[in-house]
Formats: sequence, structure tokens, C-alpha cells
Amino acid sequence: MKLQRITVVAAIGCSLFAGTALAQKAIPLTSVPANVVRGHIPSDRAPVLKIQSGQTVAIDTISHQGVSTPEGAVAFFGKGGVRPEDVLPDAIAVQKEVAIPQGGGTHVLTGPIYIEGAEPGDMLEVRVINVELRVPYGVNASNKGTGLLPAQLDAPMYRVIHLDAKRNVALFAPGIEVPLAPFMGIMAVAPPPGGGMTSSRPPGMFGGNLDLKQLTRGASLYLPVYNNGALFYTGDAHTAQGDGEVDGTAIETSLKPTLQFIVHKGKGKGMVAPRAENATHYIVTGLDKDLNLALKNAVQAAVDFLMQEKGLDAGAAYALASIAVDFRIAEAVNLVQGVYGMIPKNIFKEQKDYWFKP
Repeated sequence: MKLQRITVVAAIGCSLFAGTALAQKAIPLTSVPANVVRGHIPSDRAPVLKIQSGQTVAIDTISHQGVSTPEGAVAFFGKGGVRPEDVLPDAIAVQKEVAIPQGGGTHVLTGPIYIEGAEPGDMLEVRVINVELRVPYGVNASNKGTGLLPAQLDAPMYRVIHLDAKRNVALFAPGIEVPLAPFMGIMAVAPPPGGGMTSSRPPGMFGGNLDLKQLTRGASLYLPVYNNGALFYTGDAHTAQGDGEVDGTAIETSLKPTLQFIVHKGKGKGMVAPRAENATHYIVTGLDKDLNLALKNAVQAAVDFLMQEKGLDAGAAYALASIAVDFRIAEAVNLVQGVYGMIPKNIFKEQKDYWFKP
């Protein structure tokens, strides 16, 4: 495996690079077989790229749709009207050359990226600078026994959905167009070492399959670091998804996210769940196999955030969470369920600068 190593000097633990030439000059990372894994998020895999805190990477990703089918990606997409030349060569190669470990999920993940200076106890901020289409189509698929209505279908169902990038819509059916809002379903640091194989399907404290539709261009995701270098992976790209992802998939496609990585020293020690932020909201998350407990965890995360970051006492934080915070289901189909709370920034008189301006 050929390791790319970037040696530009950058300060650790600050956000001074936002808007600078260093932040905007993206390092390319391709999704050739040597740069991807399938179905799991390993903590012991050698990095495919090393960067400094503050640097930006443009990452090719591959959807598992088509790659995970026995007939192969060309034949699978061809049934949906996709020309062979529009099927990604790296998707064909990955299907042939990269295996899924026993007990793994189906996702294809690019990585890991090693961020110099990141250590256990730190927090990794992942800024979504941009998200671009790699192909003009995606797939929604489900099966009997899957999703929130397991008896809804009698047989496997898949729908190849063509995308109109110029008009920024998915052509779902005649007379039905869905606005595109591309984001990465999986963004993860490597989980704590020594825990055995970590499937790519359930999300966790390390991030992973959060399916958080708010992580579009201009958002930041905050993850605790468990390994030296953080070891970041991404994949499971979506062009559109409803909250809940109720049939088990979104519009699954292959995207190129451009992400900036910033290490915040020591800030991950108190984290109990991934957090996020965009220009208008602070976003907290709650995870559990029980959806009711996931909601409780998200409410607790909102209360803790309001106490720690906004200086409220416990009663005031709980009250504000009830009257001003919206709690929504990110996904309820990935073994571990995800709920998130949207805390509006405009309720606070004191506003902190944010790196992205809509």
C-alpha cells in the first residue's frame, strides 16, 4: 500500500486555517482498492494518507450499492439505465479485490487518514467544505424483513434514481423530484483498540453510520479521538435522505467530500456522544439500541451542552431543551438508533463566529 505523507507545517489544536490557502488547497485521496475497506472500521489499519491539523482532503468514496451485488456493478446499474461507461472503475475494482470480513456490514469506506498530533483524549473537528457528485445516479433499496415496516415488501426492491445535477434534483418518478442535499452517512474515527471487529453498520461514540442529514456543506462534526492520528474513515454517501431513513437506505451514491480536519487538544475527554454544528444550530446526538433511550440520551446531551457551553443551571437547561430544542430521528434502522437535537443559535444574544457563512 502506498502511503501519501503531507509535510506542510500546521499548528495543532486551533482553527486558524479556516479560509486560508492551506485550508482551501485540498489533497486528493482516491478510492482505489488499496485505499478502502469494506464493512468494518478497523483500529489497526495502516493509514493511507498522513496530514497535518488544518489541512483539507478531497476524498473519493464509493457506494456499496452495485458493489455488493453478485452480478457486478455494471450489470446491476445497467438494469436501471446506467451506461457501462458511467460506472466507476474503482467500484468495479473494489468489488473484485476487497473482501468483507465475517460479521461486517456492506459499506465501502475510504481511509484511514492519519492527522498528525491527534491523540486519545483530543477532539477531531471535521469541517464539510464541499460535497460533489461523482456519478449522475443513486439507488434506494430495501427487502422483506428490513426497515421499519418489515412486512411491507414481499421481495427485494431496488430503484436506480437518476440525478439532475444542473437543477439539483433527483428524478424519483414522473412528476416527483426530490431536492439534492448530499452528505456522508459515515464519518468516523477508529474506535478504541482491542474491541474486536467493528461493523460499519451501527453508529457509536466514534461516529460511524450516523446518517445525520444535517452534515451537508458548511457543517462541522466533532468526534472524540481514541487512537494516535485519529484514523478517519468516510463512506456511505447519500444525495438525499429523510429523517429516520425508514426503509433502510437513502439515495445511496458515490460522492467526493472535501473535508478539513482540525485537532482540538484535550477537548474529547468529556465527550459522551458525537456533536455537530452548522451556521444556524448546535447539534447534539443520542444513540442506543432502544429508540426511547436514544431520545433520552439526546435530551441529556442537550442539557449538558447548555450547562457547559452556555452556563445555565440544570433546571434552566432542562427547561430550554423543552421549549426551544427540536429532537428528530436521524435513523432507526442501523441496530443502534440515532436521535439528534437542534439547538438554534439565534436564541442566544452572544453569538460566536462560525467558519461557514451561508
